[in-house]
Amino acid sequence: MLSVHGRKPVRRFVEPVAKALLNAGVSANITTVVGTVVAVTLSAVLIPADYLVAAAIAIGLFSAFDMVDGTMARLSGGGTAYGATLDASCDRITDGALFGAIAMWLIYVDHAHPAHVAACLAVLVLSQTISYIKARAEAGGIKIVGGLVERPERLIVALVGLGLEGFGVPHAVEVAVWLLLVGSVFTVVQRLMIAARDPRAMAPLAPPPGA
Repeated sequence: MLSVHGRKPVRRFVEPVAKALLNAGVSANITTVVGTVVAVTLSAVLIPADYLVAAAIAIGLFSAFDMVDGTMARLSGGGTAYGATLDASCDRITDGALFGAIAMWLIYVDHAHPAHVAACLAVLVLSQTISYIKARAEAGGIKIVGGLVERPERLIVALVGLGLEGFGVPHAVEVAVWLLLVGSVFTVVQRLMIAARDPRAMAPLAPPPGA
């Protein structure tokens, strides 16, 4: 939802950063890669070490690069097919690192019940599935816009859970994981239904090469 409705309010904060990076000679693709490397490193180092508040703040800041690089591409005349592919791939890597690190924290620091760990791993898989449904549908000419739990919602809920747990709120991470699990299952079904109802849903596709 926020990917559709939440961009305009923050544009006035993102655009000056994007313009400054472009003026410094930094490309949108470099911004994507740097933001991803830093966010993955922060997840892998801070969360399993139980620095949850620091992780929530730092990962949140560097995850904002996901909007900065897109704004940079727009300001420089529009993005490229490769840039879009790179951005989407890096998003999946960042999400995987975040929920993988949360799973490690649940296992080795929180000593959580296996059900919580399983729920976190399910969220990791479903987060990839939600994005894949959109990408695969649009490759077949089906437009999918929105969804209950998209990447911004996933990050917000996960990072708020980490931050609250770091401030001493018990089971905040577990609650966040289960909320995301329910919301992610709903979103998978929601997007599949959107795809099924599209007028182009039954359009025939050409067989793959070599078939």
